Amino acid sequence: MPLSKAPSVSHIRIDDAHHGQRIDNFLVRSCKGVPKSHIYRVLRSGEVRVNSRRVDQTYRLQEGDEVRIPPIRVAERPAEALVPMGKPFEIVYEDEALLVLDKPAGLAVHGGSGVSFGVIEQLRRQRPEAKFLELVHRLDRETSGLLIVAKKRSALTVLHDMMREGKVRKRYLTLVAGRWMNPLQHIKQPLYKFLTEGGERRVCVSPEGKPAHSIVRLQQRWKECSLVEVELKTGRTHQIRVHLSHAGFPLYGDDKYGDFALNKQLEKAGLKRMFLHAARLGFQHPLTDRLIELEAPLPPELQAFVCVVDQHQEREHG
Repeated sequence: MPLSKAPSVSHIRIDDAHHGQRIDNFLVRSCKGVPKSHIYRVLRSGEVRVNSRRVDQTYRLQEGDEVRIPPIRVAERPAEALVPMGKPFEIVYEDEALLVLDKPAGLAVHGGSGVSFGVIEQLRRQRPEAKFLELVHRLDRETSGLLIVAKKRSALTVLHDMMREGKVRKRYLTLVAGRWMNPLQHIKQPLYKFLTEGGERRVCVSPEGKPAHSIVRLQQRWKECSLVEVELKTGRTHQIRVHLSHAGFPLYGDDKYGDFALNKQLEKAGLKRMFLHAARLGFQHPLTDRLIELEAPLPPELQAFVCVVDQHQEREHG
């Protein structure tokens, strides 16, 4: 891999977009192509200075700090494919600190693991003037619905803390196989994450897993399926899909934990995706503490499939 021209010392003045960020994470993003081991080495050696003083890797940058970055030879990276502009996202809420969009199904929230781009890369392309846009949380690629993006690092930090403390109320709608009977049911089964032999990420219920808590509320029930709302009290990977599948109620259209034979029948009947939608969000604004409650209706393709079910199955509830 060819190397860039001889590097030189650079001085960067920290603005609001990087206020509160750890110096090691700032350097990783600023010095793309440099191995993390090398970045930590120059930090330990004292070659990186903040306001002419040595700092350790845990130092959090303050607005107005001046960072001295020593000469670091960076390997030139191949030109990355241009992220397509795509259609403008439907913005459900926006202010100076954050925005909430209604993510379409089939689009990853970020690039990586064989995906060249996602929501956040497209959003940055659509808003080149934005100094800071970062995901607050994630949704599975095939899940649609409400997704929070921070526009300020100060908002991101507070929202991450709120997520960890369970202070962001997230509710999803899903159509599952089977007749869900309980109006309200708590599922508290630990979830264990592992990789398959093919390198794919999977999750299962296991005593060795991390605590997970889902609250299921029955919305409608038909002869062969049920529409339920699931409130997440924890945010484990694939939590809804694994909890409900383990309970004997696989999500319609789920290609990882669902009923594969049934999914083929559902596809012929018009369901071309997993039936999972992030429908409601509630949280205190990270900077003003104002209560924000948002809702995104079922997308047209899911609402249309509910109508198909209504036409062909006898409704028992709701």
